[in-house]
Amino acid sequence: MVVQIYGMTPAVCPQRVMHCLIEKGVEFEIIHVNLEKGEQKTPEYMTKQPFGQVPYIVDGDFELFESRAIVRYYADKYAGRGPNLLGRTLEEKARVDMWLDVEAINLNPLVFPIVFNLFVLPGQGLTGNKAEAQAAAEKLDKVLEVYERQLSKAKYLAGDEFTLADLTHIPALRYVVENCGMGHLISSKKHVKAWWADITSRPAWKKVMGIVESRALKYSP
Repeated sequence: MVVQIYGMTPAVCPQRVMHCLIEKGVEFEIIHVNLEKGEQKTPEYMTKQPFGQVPYIVDGDFELFESRAIVRYYADKYAGRGPNLLGRTLEEKARVDMWLDVEAINLNPLVFPIVFNLFVLPGQGLTGNKAEAQAAAEKLDKVLEVYERQLSKAKYLAGDEFTLADLTHIPALRYVVENCGMGHLISSKKHVKAWWADITSRPAWKKVMGIVESRALKYSP
């Protein structure tokens, strides 16, 4: 059964799901939802995703939304395939969950105003609030100092193996680094810089970027 991902490939949250599925060698197709035209807010779409966001997935007769829930589901469903993304012991799994929460609660809310004001709005010919973006960047720098301390003790956030704790960070931070002129937030921190170079060089992530650049709508391992 081919997994259907409803969303658009340049969007952060669908990229998170695509990356997980590629790591696990799972075939999928993108059902394009044009965010610029507001297709995610149509009554038809919102019967599936009541908050009008992307993505949601259809896998046979199973449907699910929220990208972090989706990647947890597939990391568990295909636990015996590809890299272990959930942790191997109860304690490792708890650390993975902890850093997933850190990303969602402490990091992502700071990334959004940076990307929105410095990339999304200018891309639409509008002027972003640079002061708001700068204030968020200063707070993000402090958050990444916590990451620096953690990564001085372990190769990855939850331990010695790449997991969902790392994977979920890549799509949004990529926009901060590559499109918002904020790469110094990463490069100024020795261990964060090494971690970032490592996780963004993974073959599965490079395949995600290939899909985005080519505008492909299907992936088969």
